[in-house]
Amino acid sequence: MTLINSVFTWFMKKRIHQIELFQKYPNEVQEEWFERLISSAENTEWGKQFHYRDIENLRQFKERVPIQTYETLQPYIQRMLDGEQNVLWGSEIKWFAKSSGTTNDRSKFIPVSEESLEECHFKGGKDMLTLFVNNRPEGQIFDGKVLTLGGSHQINSVNAEASFGDLSAVIMKNMPLWAQFYRVPHLDIALLENFEEKIEKMAHATIDVNVTCLSGVPTWNILLFKRILEITGKSNLLEVWPNLEVYFHGAVNFTPYREQFKKLIPLDNMYYLETYNASEGFFGIQDIEGRDDMLLMLDYGVFYEFLPLEHLHDEQPKTYTLDEVELGKNYALIISTNAGLWRYLIGDTVKFTSLSPYRIKITGRTKHFINAFGEEVIIDNAERALAEACKQTGAIIRDYTAAPVYFSNNSKGGHEWLIEFEKKPAEFERFVDLLDSTLRKINSDYDAKRFKDMALQRPIVRSMPKGTFFNWMSSRGKLGGQNKVPRLANNREYVDAILKVIADVVA
Repeated sequence: MTLINSVFTWFMKKRIHQIELFQKYPNEVQEEWFERLISSAENTEWGKQFHYRDIENLRQFKERVPIQTYETLQPYIQRMLDGEQNVLWGSEIKWFAKSSGTTNDRSKFIPVSEESLEECHFKGGKDMLTLFVNNRPEGQIFDGKVLTLGGSHQINSVNAEASFGDLSAVIMKNMPLWAQFYRVPHLDIALLENFEEKIEKMAHATIDVNVTCLSGVPTWNILLFKRILEITGKSNLLEVWPNLEVYFHGAVNFTPYREQFKKLIPLDNMYYLETYNASEGFFGIQDIEGRDDMLLMLDYGVFYEFLPLEHLHDEQPKTYTLDEVELGKNYALIISTNAGLWRYLIGDTVKFTSLSPYRIKITGRTKHFINAFGEEVIIDNAERALAEACKQTGAIIRDYTAAPVYFSNNSKGGHEWLIEFEKKPAEFERFVDLLDSTLRKINSDYDAKRFKDMALQRPIVRSMPKGTFFNWMSSRGKLGGQNKVPRLANNREYVDAILKVIADVVA
């Protein structure tokens, strides 16, 4: 091991003791952060409105502060964008993470405080490396560079003091010098707003660099990697970067992309490490190689509450703390953070796979499911069913989305899937049957509706031309960064829009 790797490894392993500490005392750590957050915000406008100074326990906090959404916090955030301070959080807010999400076309601007950068996002980035080094002590990643494909950076025209961009851009813009030294490409390329121009320049700027680590959203990374292979004429990425060791990924489920990455990086011991890093905060890291869940990070300045999904729309929903959650149950995630998000319904759903320590899996979105007929299909169901269908038929999926098919005079209801295949299934109809049968096995509500085709007919699966989802996302101005193809919808907004794009091209 080189000297530089030895130094970094020693430094980062010191953090392992702290991680072990919050695993051993999770409730105490969360309670401490709750008290710190309340105390830090008691003199803000929000803190005064809800009398934070008088809050003595979590029960009072829940009674006084309703569960929030972006829509309810937006008036406060807009004032912060306009330059007001001490609104939701005590320290100065100069940065905002722009996030379109996948539920509507309106941009969201999530406040990013200095504390959330240091105690949450940067700490999460360092912990990714820490856990990798702990699991692979023989690694040599610090001998090379980290290739990061992120979003773009813009200056807010309303207030010259406030800047915004994709979360990845905000992080890159504020990184410490040592971290900037290890990442490629240079910021003038990494923060380009035109995604296609960025891909082209990134490819040319990195092909001669010793890249040992990759980071980014799988959907967009694959486009970059394929362009690099086109330019170099190589057959895989190891011929370009022979010292590749690890890929840090997140934002979307990795399962549909795994086979593509195996072909791009034909290395048996390539390390794939999943993270749960949203605009609102850094929440989880895959701490054990080979597991498909993530350790919930409890000392990042985030206080967690969990709302059982079946009670999401109750008038006064009851939320649970860590010591009250159950294994295998779907919860909507609610957070209070060191950037001034209070009891914020982030929109993600998770389930616990372990309670000692607390490990989670992302199961979907609170607004991304199909329940037009009482079938309650969530993204986790869809990913598992597609994975099984691919496994049995040799298919590889590039992207997909699905929506209901409504009852009509001549047909029953059902689901319509638009799938862009990297490799089409050997037997297409068998693929459809496997998708359907696996959904029936893992979702009893779907199975009941499919019984004898009484409520739901066999799924309609359409194989889409290559480039369909890229072109559609491009038409919506949603390429790169943390923009994601919406996987499931309870209406036909996305499916009909994509089908119209295809029809227009054919016409």
